[in-house]
Amino acid sequence: MLSVEEARTRILAAITPMPTEQIGLSNGLGRVLAEDIASRRTQPPTAVSAMDGYAVRAQDVATVPVTLKISGHVPAGGSHDDVLGAGEAVRIFTGAPVPDGADAIVIQENTDTNGVTVTVKESSPAGHYIRPAGLDFRTGDVILRAGDALTARNVGMAAAMNTPWLSVHRKPRIAILATGDEIVMPGDPIGPNQIVSSNSLALAAMIEASGAEPILLGIAPDESNELSAMAAAAHGADMLVTTGGASVGDHDLIQSVLGDNGLEVDFWKIAMRPGKPLIFGDIKGTPLLGLPGNPVSTLVCGIIFLIPALQKMLGISEQETSLETAILAVDLAQNDQREDYLRARLSYDDSGARMATPFSKQDSSMLSRLVQADCLLVRPPNAPAAKTGSAVEILPMPHGLVRI
Repeated sequence: MLSVEEARTRILAAITPMPTEQIGLSNGLGRVLAEDIASRRTQPPTAVSAMDGYAVRAQDVATVPVTLKISGHVPAGGSHDDVLGAGEAVRIFTGAPVPDGADAIVIQENTDTNGVTVTVKESSPAGHYIRPAGLDFRTGDVILRAGDALTARNVGMAAAMNTPWLSVHRKPRIAILATGDEIVMPGDPIGPNQIVSSNSLALAAMIEASGAEPILLGIAPDESNELSAMAAAAHGADMLVTTGGASVGDHDLIQSVLGDNGLEVDFWKIAMRPGKPLIFGDIKGTPLLGLPGNPVSTLVCGIIFLIPALQKMLGISEQETSLETAILAVDLAQNDQREDYLRARLSYDDSGARMATPFSKQDSSMLSRLVQADCLLVRPPNAPAAKTGSAVEILPMPHGLVRI
């Protein structure tokens, strides 16, 4: 059986980023930049006031109190075209350009005025409350880079840089095909030996939360011709994800049926729990990821393998699964040869240390435990018994999957 790391490496090696397209900035949230963005302007473009008050010459207010003549009025968006002379002040508001000759701002709280003159009660040194030109960024500065997934902050940054259009990677289209006579979609009639399918909808949500577009193909029965026909509907998708049918039972048909339709298997069987029966291959140029049918196994494998693959397709610069550290809150027995992903809750002790408590029951059919989990506690193959207080690695649940 392949290790988790080798399987992920082989999957990512076979995945390529999507082609690029141009979109308007207003549609940029969640999209991934295909090229760097250089600012088209300097911000602020000129020295501006950081406060409401009066623009003055610092030397005129070095000794206070002092009364100055008000020679102008500058709102944000306006200007004072004359050079500020000795003994003068200009009424100014936040964001307004500082007049030539002025080198300090006195805030209005430190003044008294009759509308013609202003009495300054506290001095203000040169540069005080002035934002110099280019304080934030300058023309040509590269702040947003290829591979960045755009957050609300990034969209605001691009707008401030005067960037109306973005070059981004196209959203990958991911076809999802569930298999098995034993499953039905929510709300459909349920036979005496059937269960409600959750995998397709959960995977669709995971794919959408990752920035891709899910395509639900439905449920293929355990019959060769129908499975083949439904899988053919994935033509034109950028990846086909199947659930169920990935094992070696008489009714597990993914390899046999799709093999007759051009599937070339790279590997199957991963040394992990949950999620051992996982298939990866290529069917007529389309990557195929065959996930186990068990709901918990499906989602855990989705976190470990599908999300990084989607990130690479989207052009995100970093596809590694980032592990963090916590303190074990209970004893754990020695692990076997499979890498274990234990559903666990997080808490904090009196000292502020983050504690991980795996659920006592880890049955892979218990989807409720995955919903209640804050993280997956990762145990390497053949890990020795671990005592309470030991440091362990955890994988926090991705946002949009189970907990926000």
